[in-house]
Amino acid sequence: MDNRQIIQNSIDYVEENLKAEITANDLADLSGFCVFYFYRLFQSTVGMPVMQYILHRKLLNAIFEMGRGKKKIDIALEYGFSSYASFYKAFKREIGYTPSEFLNKFKAEKPSKFIVKDGDIMISHKKLSAVVIENWDIADNTIKDTYYGNCARRNENAFYVGENYILKVSHYFAQIKKQIELLTAMKASGLYTAEIVPTNKGCYFVEKNDLYFCLTKRLEGEHINPQKFNEPVGKSIACNLGKSIAKLHMVLNTVEAAVDEVNLYENVINQSLPKAKSFIDIPDYIIKSYSEVFKTIYNSLPKQIIHRDINPGNVIIKENEIGFIDFELSERNLRIYDLCYAATAILSETVNNKETFDNWIDIYRNIILGYDKVLKLTEEEKQALPYVVLSNQLVCIAYFSNYSKFKNILNSNIHMTKMILDNFEKLNF
Repeated sequence: MDNRQIIQNSIDYVEENLKAEITANDLADLSGFCVFYFYRLFQSTVGMPVMQYILHRKLLNAIFEMGRGKKKIDIALEYGFSSYASFYKAFKREIGYTPSEFLNKFKAEKPSKFIVKDGDIMISHKKLSAVVIENWDIADNTIKDTYYGNCARRNENAFYVGENYILKVSHYFAQIKKQIELLTAMKASGLYTAEIVPTNKGCYFVEKNDLYFCLTKRLEGEHINPQKFNEPVGKSIACNLGKSIAKLHMVLNTVEAAVDEVNLYENVINQSLPKAKSFIDIPDYIIKSYSEVFKTIYNSLPKQIIHRDINPGNVIIKENEIGFIDFELSERNLRIYDLCYAATAILSETVNNKETFDNWIDIYRNIILGYDKVLKLTEEEKQALPYVVLSNQLVCIAYFSNYSKFKNILNSNIHMTKMILDNFEKLNF
């Protein structure tokens, strides 16, 4: 058994015994290593000391239970804290929010388990702060976790630095390089977007211990609230979002950046569709239409560099201005993919029943209408829209099925795809 599997076994043991008292000696004994060696191996593999990791997992699971309405003092005691006051202090110190602030800002979501083989990044706030202090002259070096949208799923690749900056972290230089190139080009074009902060030596990134770091100014404004789309203003917001995506595309179409080129049709037919079919029944007539109609028009569809991840958490609104963050997934793909992805991301956050699904159809159409007012869609693009919406869902199902930590997201996408298939004709534009 290799060392990574041994550490994964230790992590699994921690998850199964979070309400018990766990010591480093216990885990070292289970691993067969001496405590000193286990400490070093755990930290080098996971990115933070073993006891801090255990505390972190206790805190996140406890706050999840509190968010579901359980009594705070009872939960604090169950997870081994002597009082709610001691839990409060530990949570504020480790997570960066008070428990009340956290619960008001994020909806409760079961914390996903750390998976060593998934390449997760777990690095302590102390180490992140040390990287910032060493490379950037910033007064407030306080580190806070960031979370996806309004849910309590931690973003392992982005951290708040004080109130005004975001620190991006990646295993891959190509991701950081792509982010720098795209943000620099968009800023030069006057788009409302984050700005790269050079280091004290004038560099745009830092490499340390096989990780790459990039600092940006925090974009002023608020993340777009998905629930707003179910309010009377929802259609107007959707139309403005479509217009903003069009303006973004106009700039991205002028940018030279090293991005992957994707053939969406080939990827779906050869990879995503076969895998997704093991999770969901797709009517034969839709598969036939996809493989005939979409294949026929695919090569005529405009392609360019796109954002690729336009979800509510990556959209910032300041007054009437809309900005975009997080370009790590940018690629050369169909330009309408961004429209379809944005619409389905909203679907995942807002739809609970048939009534809200019918409202989502209007939101989807208004995103497209807004885009078309700025950048005219071709007739082939309008014809392709339902197939691209379906493509995105099949890609998501295939991707999330590879990771146990994304089980809830996988189930959500399966549910969404069933609704889309049942209403496929309504996606025509």
